[in-house]
Amino acid sequence: MSLPLNPAMAATFAPPVMEARRWLEGVTFPPERPLINVSQAAPVESPPLGLRQALADAALSEGAAHLYGPVLGLPELRAEIATQWSAAYGGTIAPGNVAITQGCNQAFTAVMSTLAGAGDEVILPTPWYFNHKMWLDMQGVTSVPLATGPDLLPDPERAAALITPRTRAIVLVSPNNPGGVEYPPALLAAFRDLARARGLALILDETYRDFDSRHGLEIGGRPHDLFTDPDWDDVLIHLYSFSKAYRLTGHRVGAVVASTAQLAEVEKFLDTVAICPSQLGQIGALWGMRNLGQWVAGERAEILARRAAMVAGFGALEGWKLLGCGAYFAYVEHPFRAASPEIARRLVREAGLLMLPGTMFQPDNHPEGAQQFRIAFANVDAGGIAEMFRRLQGFPG
Repeated sequence: MSLPLNPAMAATFAPPVMEARRWLEGVTFPPERPLINVSQAAPVESPPLGLRQALADAALSEGAAHLYGPVLGLPELRAEIATQWSAAYGGTIAPGNVAITQGCNQAFTAVMSTLAGAGDEVILPTPWYFNHKMWLDMQGVTSVPLATGPDLLPDPERAAALITPRTRAIVLVSPNNPGGVEYPPALLAAFRDLARARGLALILDETYRDFDSRHGLEIGGRPHDLFTDPDWDDVLIHLYSFSKAYRLTGHRVGAVVASTAQLAEVEKFLDTVAICPSQLGQIGALWGMRNLGQWVAGERAEILARRAAMVAGFGALEGWKLLGCGAYFAYVEHPFRAASPEIARRLVREAGLLMLPGTMFQPDNHPEGAQQFRIAFANVDAGGIAEMFRRLQGFPG
């Protein structure tokens, strides 16, 4: 006899990265052709030594680091984010506009829990970040796909046509996961205006903001100027992750920037789920914000160099088409007749390459997913990228 199962949970697909890892079972990779894993966009190295030392010192000497803390996070970290984000985006963000979460996925789930319930709708551009779709499925919220064109940029007019009385929010990710594209400031402003006019929330996930190529270039180095709007908090909810910039994946530290009224509702969710974020993780994030600016700039330069290698490699790879590339990701079309899930399994066995098929990022009724792949290149150095292209060039399809 099996236990009862929530139908919404039963209808939610299995975690894609975990599914892909199971494709490795029973496969042997010879020394001359080791596995190249481009399936997941998470740092695989430890944080820099100074940050690790700060964590160790806090663990040994700060008793409060082992106790419950404020539900919305350490006041010092919230204030640091408010100060740095205000300067970076050219707007006014107060500490009371910031909440700390157990990673950016929890930031999304917390915010969405305050906005939408069973039977409501949320617009997600496709290809979408699968964990966003999974959470909405679990809550009985309908994900309304907003198909993007060949440039992977969502169209505000197409989004407007999808809005119904049940629509609660539009979710954007920039730089995009899985597409890699960086959304132009004018496009984000158009979505802001649409959301405000229709009484919706605009959720902007900027997990990969530290690796945006526009740092120091456009509009004073800002990827957008949404925070320069004095009334930004009546429509915008910003999400962020410390996992990528400081390699704090295991410590689970994310952030929400929103109105104080919205965060009062978020606090209910967080108190029920985790009570408070990890104290050590927050201490590490705060130390990183205060001490690792130059180090992060070096990390960004390396990621941008790998991005350039990806663009050049696909430019020379016959039959493949690069749809988007930026931050941690390239999103591509393959030239083969077989569907991407079948090709993905064969690439593991025949080429020692693990990448995720586009079907994991598209609705079942979007056939383009069968021709697409996401390649997470951030953990592969220049030599590994060159070897990946050699293997793709020799793959018979």
